Amino acid sequence: MSRHVLIVGGHGRIAQILTQQLLKKSWTVTSLIRRQDQVSEINSLATANQGDLNVLVRNLEHVHDTSQARSILHEVKPDTVVWCAGAGGEARPDQTFAIDRDAAINFIKAAVQTPNVKKLLVISYINCRRERPSWWDEEAWIYAQEMQRGGLLSYCQAKLAADEILLQEASTRANFSGISLRLGILSDEPAGLIELGKTTTSRGSVSRASVAEVIVLLLEHETVQTAWLDMLDGAEDIETAVERVVNDRENAAEEGKRPQT
Repeated sequence: MSRHVLIVGGHGRIAQILTQQLLKKSWTVTSLIRRQDQVSEINSLATANQGDLNVLVRNLEHVHDTSQARSILHEVKPDTVVWCAGAGGEARPDQTFAIDRDAAINFIKAAVQTPNVKKLLVISYINCRRERPSWWDEEAWIYAQEMQRGGLLSYCQAKLAADEILLQEASTRANFSGISLRLGILSDEPAGLIELGKTTTSRGSVSRASVAEVIVLLLEHETVQTAWLDMLDGAEDIETAVERVVNDRENAAEEGKRPQT
């Protein structure tokens, strides 16, 4: 069945890989990007006999409230939203909070409030947590705490706030799936074996190509539940890993914040 996916932050490397994969499935993709000079690069991702590709230029720093995010959804009319946007490693803290927290939260709330949007997937970071999960050892938790400090402090605070709102908002609507895919350090290696769901550690890399494949499978899956899913390179086949976390309803969220099932 054909789908219409809005990719917010469509110029990023994961987003571009994902765009090509979705178009090959004959899905419609609307890529929301920040600058007009990026349009030709995004348009070059499309080839003949594939799905339709639309490009929308918007500055997410100007999405100050839910109504502005909702107006974009009403304009695009997607059934699925993938949040790949981020202020980037060189951003000031105020820019990070404006995009990775505030704009993300506004899109989360808008997606839940928009009946034709059935699924929202947000790209996040594995080490954004308030508490040590029971499946991590002390070494993994110490590493996560170290990553949350220093130069990543604002980024982790912003991502965690959005992840928590995703669980809260998605739980208010029965026919809606909100997924936070929380990644390790990104690499440009080919797609390969992964660890997905409740990862055994907080430390490690993950291939952008693997991430894109996981996103496609999660978007295709009709029974995927609202959840946090942590992801690293690992030892499990991608399709097997996705089937497992969906069928087992695996959720890596902190226990007190999980939606009731």
